[in-house]
Amino acid sequence: MRQPIALIVEDDAQLAEIFAFTLRSIQLTTAHAADGQAALSYLATHVPDLVLLDLHLPHTNGTEILRTIRADERLKDIPVILATADDRLAETVRTSADLTLHKPVSPEQLRLLATRLLSRTKSA
Repeated sequence: MRQPIALIVEDDAQLAEIFAFTLRSIQLTTAHAADGQAALSYLATHVPDLVLLDLHLPHTNGTEILRTIRADERLKDIPVILATADDRLAETVRTSADLTLHKPVSPEQLRLLATRLLSRTKSA
């Protein structure tokens, strides 16, 4: 059986590594995109099992990436966790994502929520 893959879309390299370490601890393989263009390129050829998405990114913001995911038949059912320090999220962005985490994100919280989302997807 294939190990689930999480795409981490985060421009802060140190934070991305913390997220990757946390997700690998629950047996996920991780891929990293440091900006919006890299994320869209990855999603054009891969279908991850989970996306951890920062909203404020260089080149293409997280809102556009989320819209692309939800509009694409191959990608629309992928669970998306938004990770942001912005408390002023538009309601449409909040409702398009499966979960919203406010930075700083604790590793325990990320592990718990990622596990919950992935188990929900497997049982669907």
